[in-house]
Amino acid sequence: MSFRFNFVIDENENNEPDTNDKMDLQLCSSKQKQESAEKSKQAPDTVADSSLRPGTDKHQDETPSKFCLKAAKEHDIPEDFNKVLENKVLETVSDLYYINMSAVELTCLDGSDEEGIVSKSVSSHSDLIPGVYEGGLKIWECTFDLIDYLSEAETEFTNKTVLDLGCGAGLLGIVALRGKAEKVHFQDYNSTVIDKITLPNVVANCLKAGSRRDSGDSKPPSKRPRKVECFPDMLTKCRFFSGEWSEVSQLLLSSNKPLSKYDIILTSETIYNPDYYSALHDTLAQLLDRNGRVYLASKAHYFGVGGGIYLFEKFFEERNVFRSSIVKIIDKGLQRCIMEIAFKDSS
Repeated sequence: MSFRFNFVIDENENNEPDTNDKMDLQLCSSKQKQESAEKSKQAPDTVADSSLRPGTDKHQDETPSKFCLKAAKEHDIPEDFNKVLENKVLETVSDLYYINMSAVELTCLDGSDEEGIVSKSVSSHSDLIPGVYEGGLKIWECTFDLIDYLSEAETEFTNKTVLDLGCGAGLLGIVALRGKAEKVHFQDYNSTVIDKITLPNVVANCLKAGSRRDSGDSKPPSKRPRKVECFPDMLTKCRFFSGEWSEVSQLLLSSNKPLSKYDIILTSETIYNPDYYSALHDTLAQLLDRNGRVYLASKAHYFGVGGGIYLFEKFFEERNVFRSSIVKIIDKGLQRCIMEIAFKDSS
């Protein structure tokens, strides 16, 4: 069955983002980028892609004493894919499609964002508002580190059940989906992120475009609507959830839908705030299969917030439930790491 969509694909010649974008690909409008640049000149130590998840000094000291228990919700996959991708511009990174955020932001500013996170993020000049918006409108650089590691390690997803935890754009889960995972579930704190970012990205990557990918044409395509063929069987493997981690865990475990615990949990840049470590630990303990693996990507330290890979490693050691090992260190710029986590009694 084929479908016609009203969207365009914007690719560069190498099917990769610019160098600066790949280091920290920010899904934001030109206006926001200009504001961020001006802010960076005033306070260079607060640039998000170097060490700090929040975007400004204003929020460095406003981390909550506990994780806000935002209610969990499962999001339905719309039947009309035209609506999901309507007026979207697709770009590519690491051979994955993702939607450009500019048009989405304009739509949200017009009132379609019930949470109001876009307007709040713009007005506060921040990539993070604790308990309100947890950064899902941006693709953080450690995501690319983990994508690279999964490829290098030849991680096997075939017939696996996978969770993309704190998914944002959902690129990690999409990698698993393309790797023939049996099921892939996506979770983000904000429902706006799931509806406006994650779901469209997953739909876009379940499409087969009659383009250079099939024809072998090395020239970048022009910006024009394309006829595309959809593979709905891939989408039937997916479920989408928003809400705080413990609330989502409770929803999954109490659901009348059968749940197999996850063979693989993927998560990137989710340990910036030590106040969240207990909730993350318990979520992994509840949802990971006894012989499953967690692959976590993080900066060594998040200045101004206090979190980081080594503090997180110490926290897990003290709980004595999991064993962990740092399987890759990236020393370009601020040190970043990939950690593998498993139950202590697992095989």
